[in-house]
Amino acid sequence: MGTDAPRSRRHRRARTLLALLGIVLSLALVAAGLGVWTVMRSFPTLSGEVALPGLDADATVYRDDAGIPQIVAKTSKDLFMAEGYVHAQDRFWEMDFRRHVTAGRLSELFGESQVGTDTFIRTLGWRAVAEQEVALLDPVTLGYYQAYADGVNAYLATHQGTDISLEYAVLGLQNAGYEPERWTPADSVAWLKAMAWDLRSNLDDEIDRATLAATLTPEEVSELHPAYPYATHPTIVDGMPPTASAVTAAAPAASEALESTALASPLDDLRTALASVPELLGPAGGEIGSNSWVVSGEHTDTGEPILANDPHLGPVMPSVWYQVGLRCETVSADCPFDLAGYGFTGMPGIIIGHNARVAWGFTNLGPDVADLYLEKVTGDSYEYDGAEKPLIVRNEKITVAGGPSVKIEIHSTEHGPIVSGLEGTAFPGIASDYPVAAGLPASPAPAAPAAPAAG
Repeated sequence: MGTDAPRSRRHRRARTLLALLGIVLSLALVAAGLGVWTVMRSFPTLSGEVALPGLDADATVYRDDAGIPQIVAKTSKDLFMAEGYVHAQDRFWEMDFRRHVTAGRLSELFGESQVGTDTFIRTLGWRAVAEQEVALLDPVTLGYYQAYADGVNAYLATHQGTDISLEYAVLGLQNAGYEPERWTPADSVAWLKAMAWDLRSNLDDEIDRATLAATLTPEEVSELHPAYPYATHPTIVDGMPPTASAVTAAAPAASEALESTALASPLDDLRTALASVPELLGPAGGEIGSNSWVVSGEHTDTGEPILANDPHLGPVMPSVWYQVGLRCETVSADCPFDLAGYGFTGMPGIIIGHNARVAWGFTNLGPDVADLYLEKVTGDSYEYDGAEKPLIVRNEKITVAGGPSVKIEIHSTEHGPIVSGLEGTAFPGIASDYPVAAGLPASPAPAAPAAPAAG
């Protein structure tokens, strides 16, 4: 009896441990299953049928051996509507994040930490320009953008939260009340503003050259920032553009500031603001190169020309590019598309690719597309061509997740918005007698979302 009692206790402890282990394993399996279900519930539909209200006829979407979606439809409207649906089911979080960036609305997602970025982008006015450009689109092109938006919204109508993308489950931990808005053509066009911004090449150089000009001679600045060597590397375009100046004094009296330390403060403010804006095309979007070239059919074995296009954008996950095929079931004047190539999620059509007859590509050549203007401001006015003009003022409100809204006041001149002195949040007023206004690239909306169609 003395031996059986300890043995019995050991058996009970072992059974208890086994029971606890079984419970832990069961909970782990349930948690793993819940995790897998949470992740997979937002995966795209790859087989079967999906009801898409608004289609004129059935459209087909299939994935080729490389997993690239191929979309076939009877009408152009159906083609772009199906593309919008496919983009949304594959990458809507990316699309939603991009439109918040371009509209200066990141604070609605991530709270107070993004107010400074939103203030700067609202000051640049990307979204406002996009809305103006949408109003100028011809009816056919606008119809493509709207069909695409209808496809995106058809997906959103049947999916919520984590069903749309896993990122919304993570966002819900910080911002539980957020729900995505319907997609609009302006959401698509606004992405072109971000592309133009990230592919600008000279703004940082403009600031650096202006700062150096306060202490160095023009010849010394030119040694550090040499002009393009047209004599040894001529372009195929006739004529030579004038050498760009670092900062233009918008009024005669403003030239005095170029030789003083008064210029340093607004330029430092601008440099800080630039650093706060996300690099939307990847961490090296502003510094790396790009190339393209063509070989005539006279120099190929097949007798056909070869186009090589290598647009170097920074690495991001997912990629900036989205590969897709778009084809009208019967190529005609009413439905002219037979395309394959790369586009952007959030945009209808294809940006770089080919149809049945031609191929096309794009290369960013580092153009001088940004100018800085040193304005002479007195009170609520600034000097323009020797006369006093009132500053252009607009007021906006930034909605902040988890906090009070922030009101900002944006000042502009004939040259563009004043981009110095933003102070990271709201613009309290003109802090300098010589603030900096920026003339920045505003990429126009394309005449059509996909360059050449079929013929």
